[in-house]
Amino acid sequence: MTAQHTGFDFPNGVVEPEYDLWAGEVNTDPTGVFADLSEADAAWRSKARRFVLEEVKKDIHEYWDKADYPLHLVKKLGDADLLRDGLNLEGFSSMSPLAAGLVNMEMARGDGSVATIIGVQAGLAVRSVMYCGSDEQIAKYALPMIAGELPGAFALTEPTHGSDSVSLETSARKVEGGYIINGEKKWIGNGSIGGVSIVWARDEENKVRGFIVHQDAEGYNATTIENKLSLRAIWQAHIRLENVFVPDEDVMPEAKSFKDTSRVLFATRLGVAWSAVGHATACYESAVNYAKQRVQFGRPLAASQIVQERLARMQSELATIQVLTMQATKREASGELTGPQASLAKYTATRTARSIASNARDLLGGNGILTSNRVARHFADIEAIHTYEGTETVQALIMGRDITGFSAFA
Repeated sequence: MTAQHTGFDFPNGVVEPEYDLWAGEVNTDPTGVFADLSEADAAWRSKARRFVLEEVKKDIHEYWDKADYPLHLVKKLGDADLLRDGLNLEGFSSMSPLAAGLVNMEMARGDGSVATIIGVQAGLAVRSVMYCGSDEQIAKYALPMIAGELPGAFALTEPTHGSDSVSLETSARKVEGGYIINGEKKWIGNGSIGGVSIVWARDEENKVRGFIVHQDAEGYNATTIENKLSLRAIWQAHIRLENVFVPDEDVMPEAKSFKDTSRVLFATRLGVAWSAVGHATACYESAVNYAKQRVQFGRPLAASQIVQERLARMQSELATIQVLTMQATKREASGELTGPQASLAKYTATRTARSIASNARDLLGGNGILTSNRVARHFADIEAIHTYEGTETVQALIMGRDITGFSAFA
């Protein structure tokens, strides 16, 4: 395998090489964990992979560099039926929990922002309506979101309540015909692009309720957060809700406590673990391709002992999180997955993906910090998935409580 050339000639006649880090010859399944996928699950994985190669690969780094949202991909994701995250509805092809995980993995392998679009739109917004909404709300909101025709956001996190989201302060006051919402939300994906936001707020009885809020409603003010290091091709918003009226028809009837919110969040935790596997896969295959193509001291980097040891370590780490996440998904499919097990998968996968990305970035040397190369974007994006859907510390406390029997949250 040889590097392609950019055609730029230096004064001494040397041509600067351009490396193909997307080359497909790398074995990214060293233990054969994906060898026995069912035909249906394998088809979902292939569909997601094709989408990345045909719709994402060619220009995603430009969107990422400019912090621009590739909104056209939302409708294309809907057209490809990739905005479901394992949610099954009549008239749609069945999608197993493993299929949903594999889609998350392949999307993150392509780009973290695109994977997060699915996580926000399908995993959180659609799931909230499917779990907590009425049949009328599912028809009016969930189906258009699945089709990619209606952007959806999940507005839980507040400026002063991230990990302790159970302490949310956004208020909902009952009035004739609906509720008046006041409060602030932050880091809300899709919260400033038009569409609807699923807003979680406390009513006058201190119960956490869920509301479908139109982003063009009077008093809904959303500012896109700028200067992000991670996930630059999806927009997160800082939202201020000032006396926003929500009619009774947009109050989700089955959202009655924070347990209902937690049910939605629990269902997405393995999706983040699968995304971490996808990021790690991209970094590993990029490092292998680069090591084979990059020539130093008269031979490919891949011929060096220290490089081979580093690649072996990365392969070992990748195999570990593949097997762990696969096992957790099997338990989810059988209804046996526990909260601590989901936390273990998310905690281990994101930590390990960080390690693989760090090694890959280092192996690429100066080329590792170029955002036009895959590794730099994944290196940055992993920092976001390591934090959202429960930080490393929160996951550790959930696991620690299970290990010891003592809660250390306070």
